Amino acid sequence: MTRTAISLGIRIAAALAVTAAALSGCSGSGQGAPAWTAGGSPGASTAAADPSPGTASAGATPDAAASGTASGTASASPGSTASAWKVFMDPAKSVSFELPQDWIAQSVPPEQGSLPGALKIEVKDAEGGYLATLQTGLPSRPVPDCPGDALKPYVVVSSVPVELPHRGGEGLIEPRVVFRVIQGYKFFGSYGITNMVGGADGKSCGLQNVVRGSEGKGDYSFGDLTVLKVFAPDERVAPAKSFDTLDQAAKYVNQGAEFANVQRMLMSLKVKN
Repeated sequence: MTRTAISLGIRIAAALAVTAAALSGCSGSGQGAPAWTAGGSPGASTAAADPSPGTASAGATPDAAASGTASGTASASPGSTASAWKVFMDPAKSVSFELPQDWIAQSVPPEQGSLPGALKIEVKDAEGGYLATLQTGLPSRPVPDCPGDALKPYVVVSSVPVELPHRGGEGLIEPRVVFRVIQGYKFFGSYGITNMVGGADGKSCGLQNVVRGSEGKGDYSFGDLTVLKVFAPDERVAPAKSFDTLDQAAKYVNQGAEFANVQRMLMSLKVKN
């Protein structure tokens, strides 16, 4: 990465203040079908990007955190733009999350090899555009080795702590909702939840949007991709985002309605331990 790009990454990491909303409660009725309720009195907090060791942009310094609160029934948190929210809950009540009233959450068959009781839920916007997938019961797989020539610089544009059940250990951190970009012929970006370090010295060949779950529960993910990597010019990039500059990535996080609403959705995730 050039000195100019690294400097820009440092300024982005220090300047960002991202909004998070926690799910205050959920309820449902009926058996065998997802239960929906209006989001009730969501609280909100903000925190500056605070990359953990191994996930920070090169040379970035964690900034001081700021906080705030908001309340209201079925109302948007600061930063999010949707005026009405609902809550998705699976029939077994093992997971729940908020999403805008006009977004769609649909259960689909889980990944082959998933643990018994695993879920896979796709979230789309009102027009049917793909936004994110929630997966549970994923078998834990070792992080692939990265040969030196495959390592690419990456930047943590947004990083907010979130309370989720997780496993600790080497290479693992407290869970966070993140937006990160990795540099190839463009800056490729992805959002999701993770408690896995990105890579040493601000370089990686694959950024995992995965939380190592509690023993016996399997891993789980919620984001647009489970792994963000550098794409070749002839590869399909979507659903990853692509940017010509880091400044464009920062604007997507700071000014875009899509990310604000997605972030609130990811922050609201509740997983039964």
